[in-house]
Amino acid sequence: MQEGAPDPGLYDFTPYRGRRPFAWPNGGKVAVWVSPNLEYYEIDPPANPHRKAWTRPHPDVVGYAHRDHANRVGHWRMAEVMSKHGFPGSVSLSVALCQHHPEVVADANARGWEFFSHGIYNTRYSYGMDEAQERAIIEDSIRTVREATGQTIRGWLAPALTHTPRTLDLIAEYGLDYTCDLYHDDQPFPVRTRSGHLISMPYSLEVNDHYGFFIYNMSPREYARTLIAQFERLAAEPSGTVMCIPLHSYLIGQPHRIGAFEEVLRHIAADPRAWVTRSGDIADAWRAAHPEALA
Repeated sequence: MQEGAPDPGLYDFTPYRGRRPFAWPNGGKVAVWVSPNLEYYEIDPPANPHRKAWTRPHPDVVGYAHRDHANRVGHWRMAEVMSKHGFPGSVSLSVALCQHHPEVVADANARGWEFFSHGIYNTRYSYGMDEAQERAIIEDSIRTVREATGQTIRGWLAPALTHTPRTLDLIAEYGLDYTCDLYHDDQPFPVRTRSGHLISMPYSLEVNDHYGFFIYNMSPREYARTLIAQFERLAAEPSGTVMCIPLHSYLIGQPHRIGAFEEVLRHIAADPRAWVTRSGDIADAWRAAHPEALA
């Protein structure tokens, strides 16, 4: 058999069964965090030779306008039901939103939501970037979010889930302490970089509303049942698990979908096995429970 590229050795293989059990704060069985993707899309972005920004020829008015619903309408509807049921957001932020629609960022900040970077625009990709360009995006993210919210970002989700081989090393070098870009586990896990360890924060593709509605073609009720099934299984397992609910408010914030989603929030909020929290708080609690893992 011909050998492929070597394993980069970012993390150890540790079978799920047999791990040391631990509990989240307040005796929680599953840490639940909601990740609203507050994004900005350009109607006619610069071309990237590795990936097209839109499926239609530019300008793609349909794709742009659908996503523009998020900041005009969907965010407010989504944020209100989250706050109503006690769910803070951990925001995957297109940092340019701080300039284009500062009202959305200010609203999330006033609700006590955490911010981490999702790049500058969700129509500009990491593919093909050199190191100087990637450093500029990280520096811009840190500076812009701090100026807009007073927060210092701790986490990273690559823009449109696009990466370079340097990404994890660079965000660790700049002092970030978790990445949402690995999707490889139901618990946090240490990731090796050139300048120490990051925490791999469980971020879900399977229960992401983009996958639910665009890939799996679920109805609102089917998506809600999927979220509840995900929660119930993770809450029944023996060790501290993580459930991430990634959202895009141009999808979940539509009038015909928000009611079913609110039922999910009501269900989880009423269950004492849930520790409803933010991604940074999960990183802190996991780090405190596993000091040896990041030594």
